[in-house]
Amino acid sequence: MARPVSRRPVVAVAHRGDPYRRRENTLASIRSAVARGAGAVETDVRLTGDGVPVLLHDSSLERLWGHPRQLGDITAAEVAEVTGGGVPTLRDALLGTDCRLQLDLPGATPAAVRTIAGVVRDCGAGERVYWTGAPSTMLAVRALDPSAEIAMTWKTVVPPLPSLLAAVRPRWVNYRFALATPEVVARGHRDGVLVSAWTVDTGRTMRRLVRSGIDAVTTNRIDVLVRLLAG
Repeated sequence: MARPVSRRPVVAVAHRGDPYRRRENTLASIRSAVARGAGAVETDVRLTGDGVPVLLHDSSLERLWGHPRQLGDITAAEVAEVTGGGVPTLRDALLGTDCRLQLDLPGATPAAVRTIAGVVRDCGAGERVYWTGAPSTMLAVRALDPSAEIAMTWKTVVPPLPSLLAAVRPRWVNYRFALATPEVVARGHRDGVLVSAWTVDTGRTMRRLVRSGIDAVTTNRIDVLVRLLAG
């Protein structure tokens, strides 16, 4: 039987950095979030066509950079050229910052997970990186690294099966904020996991989640959350 977790200060997680001030998933955005008190920064990692992990949420460059090309169809050098160097590689992000990073792996295959984990290892960043994503992706992370810290994404009110928790061994279960009720949080704690919620941008919802006993909150408005937690 899992041992209930003990309470600790709520972790303020900056969603893709500080996107209201700096373009999301850039080094400037990460640094801005850290300067405003983020305890961790969530960032998305995908592979270019030549297999280089970069920080990008979408599968294409269109929304953020105005180029309707799929990331998987172009090389890292081409990404750098069309974005003016704005999309950092994961290696650049790990070597260019010293903060705690939560790596989200949208759509990552087991091969992509191996590539991304290899960069983390080569950069000596394993102690300050933790992982988030769908259960299938987190199973791939766990298979590679028995000691990895995992925040498994969960999108339903039905709790993860004990067999899934045993296989993934997440430290965190990461819920959409509307699902993170006091009952869900308490159940997670009884199951021996920390509970986090995403993505929360209003003070009212932040306060509700803190009252629920949540362990971490992910937000686009890191300054608002940090002020609320300090008060």
